[in-house]
Amino acid sequence: MSSLTLDFRNINSLWGGVLVETLARCGVTQAVLSPGSRSAPLAFALARHPRIETVPVLDERSAAFFALGLAKKSRRPVALVCTSGTAGANFFPAIIEAHESGVPLLVLTADRPSELRDCASGQTIDQQKLYGGYVEFYHELAVPEASEPLLRYLRQTVAHAWARAQTGPVHLNCPFRDPLVPVEDATTRAFAEKIDEDFFAHLGPPSAIGSAITAWQRPTTARGLIVAGPGPAADPSVQAAAIVRLAATLGWPVLADALSPVRHHASGEAVVVTAYDAILRGAKAARDLAPRQVICFGGWPTSKILRTWLEQAQVETLMVSPVAASRDALHGRTRHLQLAAENFSATGAAVADPGYAALWRRAEAAARAHLDGVLGTTPELFEGKLAWLLAQHLAAGAPLFVASSMPVRDAEYFWPANDRRCEMFFNRGANGIDGTLSTALGVAHGADRPAVLLTGDLALLHDTNGFLLGPKLRGSLTVVLVNNRGGGIFEHLPVAQFEPPFEEFFATPQEADFSKLCSAYGVAHILVRDWKHFADLVSVLPAGGLRVLEVRTDRKRDAAARKKLFAETAAAAEKTMG
Repeated sequence: MSSLTLDFRNINSLWGGVLVETLARCGVTQAVLSPGSRSAPLAFALARHPRIETVPVLDERSAAFFALGLAKKSRRPVALVCTSGTAGANFFPAIIEAHESGVPLLVLTADRPSELRDCASGQTIDQQKLYGGYVEFYHELAVPEASEPLLRYLRQTVAHAWARAQTGPVHLNCPFRDPLVPVEDATTRAFAEKIDEDFFAHLGPPSAIGSAITAWQRPTTARGLIVAGPGPAADPSVQAAAIVRLAATLGWPVLADALSPVRHHASGEAVVVTAYDAILRGAKAARDLAPRQVICFGGWPTSKILRTWLEQAQVETLMVSPVAASRDALHGRTRHLQLAAENFSATGAAVADPGYAALWRRAEAAARAHLDGVLGTTPELFEGKLAWLLAQHLAAGAPLFVASSMPVRDAEYFWPANDRRCEMFFNRGANGIDGTLSTALGVAHGADRPAVLLTGDLALLHDTNGFLLGPKLRGSLTVVLVNNRGGGIFEHLPVAQFEPPFEEFFATPQEADFSKLCSAYGVAHILVRDWKHFADLVSVLPAGGLRVLEVRTDRKRDAAARKKLFAETAAAAEKTMG
């Protein structure tokens, strides 16, 4: 604690202190501040910080250009702070210049909270995305609250904003409620033991890529874990090979999302785990398998079970992705490295703990054996079995677009690791169901092999005018339609316990006749009779055209079947772990 300058007198003073301490740890050494009331928590924190030179400038327009000059000289982000209202508008000319020149600026505009907006409250304007497209990144911070998860969120969001500011201006809008000055209220005293030196230990300015990675590696990597999540891949096979090779070198297991190339280019070089969602539902397994360090490629997988487990672990994490956007919604002890997986180096890593990898290997073997055994003997049209069968019967290298909601989760739950090189496509940026059919048609158009779309009924109905593209399609698309008459994902959420209004307002049942719908668009429609019929239909795909294979399922029965299967699989995995 001795090296920190945090003020625990109230939540605003602590919030401002965590924000400024994060900036200092990232490498900010200069700030320019224009005076005002609403920005007081930031002003107090900057004024007391010994490693940040803060220059007060009365005129905001002058302040912004002054900060611009500092940043041009140092080529490092300079913090630029003002109060609410038109103060931030006066920054705009300098921000435009910073954008056009690629000058690093970190703009912090204080603001009133939402309840004081649009009601004639003084010194209040609409500051949302005030600078439009002239900033590299914009985010409105949460209103300060005495919550450790929110303080972690603040730390990671500010660190991400600083990283984005390396190539131009970024904007954080910072709302504060009264009291703005550090009067004591005792609500944050308990955080003095939690928000300590270790809370900021993982932060720091990046150095060259090789030395940054070397600095990150420590002896605790003996119980390390690689998570291969969804993310862009210029060449899926190259990316998969690089991650598997790294795992083999480190002796670390790989938890591979169904949307990651690793699950579809599996080899015997490393322990590749696919049933982690079921395995981690066991309390003992979750404890015994806890890692000490994690490398995540691309982004976190879909599994909420896995995300919760990692969030609770709060271990040191390196997030590796070729995109600049933050990929860590868990707000963990995370460093971000903007790099393609195939360019990642891990020389000098510590020796792995073979017992840790062996635990994962046994758990995966038992879980997969149970899952495969149950799915292989399930006669009814259980929607989870569709992904499992597609993994076995699609031609090698087939492009597969997986819709959001239940289809992507069933792929994660049930798709086994194999080397069939299926090429996965998905809209998991915003995770919406809109535009699913049209996006899949774009994937199929001009492709050198037939493509498949795995989708639910609501996602397809949301984009039925995508069928108008059918006559223009140069290629082949087979739509595997899971028709469970509603939103199956909601059957797995707490809201399912509330009936009414669950069925009408959340499950939103539909009675569409898909054969007639397809007929209206001139699209071939086939109703799947049984599993053999389905396997035959997807084993050999048509060379051209658009068709729909409708599989009618029972979402309530299938939701219950999933829960039962997950519980049995978790028990089977724990039994083999000892």
